[in-house]
Amino acid sequence: MIFPVILAGGKGERFWPQSREKRPKQFLNLIGEESLLQLTVKRLSNLVPFTNTFIVTGQNYVGLVQEQLPQLPVANIIVEPMGKNTAACTGLAAVYLERINPEGVMVVLPSDHLVGDSKEFLQVVKAGIALAQEGDFLITMGITPSHPETGYGYINYGEEYGIYESYPAFSVRRFVEKPDLQTAKEYLESGEFLWNSGMFIWKVSTILKKIEKYMPDLFQAVQTIKNSIGTRHEKEVLFREYCRLESISLDYGIMELSDHVFVFPGNFGWDDIGSWTSLSRIKETDDKGNVFGGNVVEYGAQNCIVESSEKLIGVIGAENLIIVESDDAFLVCSKEHAQDIKGLLQKLKQEKKVKYL
Repeated sequence: MIFPVILAGGKGERFWPQSREKRPKQFLNLIGEESLLQLTVKRLSNLVPFTNTFIVTGQNYVGLVQEQLPQLPVANIIVEPMGKNTAACTGLAAVYLERINPEGVMVVLPSDHLVGDSKEFLQVVKAGIALAQEGDFLITMGITPSHPETGYGYINYGEEYGIYESYPAFSVRRFVEKPDLQTAKEYLESGEFLWNSGMFIWKVSTILKKIEKYMPDLFQAVQTIKNSIGTRHEKEVLFREYCRLESISLDYGIMELSDHVFVFPGNFGWDDIGSWTSLSRIKETDDKGNVFGGNVVEYGAQNCIVESSEKLIGVIGAENLIIVESDDAFLVCSKEHAQDIKGLLQKLKQEKKVKYL
């Protein structure tokens, strides 16, 4: 039994002002007519029945998930009482799925990534599932780097372990953090590093064993939660146990510590769409390097990203700017400072302008 588990609780702050606390990035139609969440679920439709897909999200987003995925059973929405990073939400999903099939395979995916070649993506997923079914293995998908990227973590891989569904699996030597430019160039030249996609495959029983070994506090919490499922105390227990948890990623909490970790290299047009500058890679540009969305007119603009939700935006003689309009806010930002939007949001909090968050 295969269980796609889509992690849809993030805030997507770097896509402010269109991404907001009430409607974050994964629910936006940044690419085409469907949201990133809808596209993620859609690309898995040829792999498993829709009823096997589970969404992990926050309480505030349950309505958005139901609105965008009306065919999804309500029981397939796993609700976090608060965000505690990917280790906690994956452990929570695992104990819900354990009740259905402890030997089922989880395919854990972010809800806000882009995949250009869905067919190739599914072939790599099937290869990962085949390996996961063989034993207590942790499997991730790495992306063959096309340039020295400083915005992604990397996976250093070693010897080939075997061929699955015509795709090679490699042992993972180590996970490394986002490098500086020179280090990224060295990684690219070595041919021994992949971009870390944050996509994982394993059996339900396997990840619970790893959590028990490396994150015993999380294991105890999710076991307590599991024992409350279906009782009148379920929400109370979930909230109490979740409050106590450390906020830590799967990479730090499990992957970097474990043995029997393998990676499948992938070439399926992946992009994590991490900030507004991502649109220059994934949307059509004009002959002056501009990317325009919505109601935009330019006169002498170069290398700009301009997104209008409704109002007309006129852009004259601007270069290397990001300009984004929403119902109640505008963003004007140089491309080189696109990663600093979180700093702006902190300032909005300090100035008590929380209605704009």
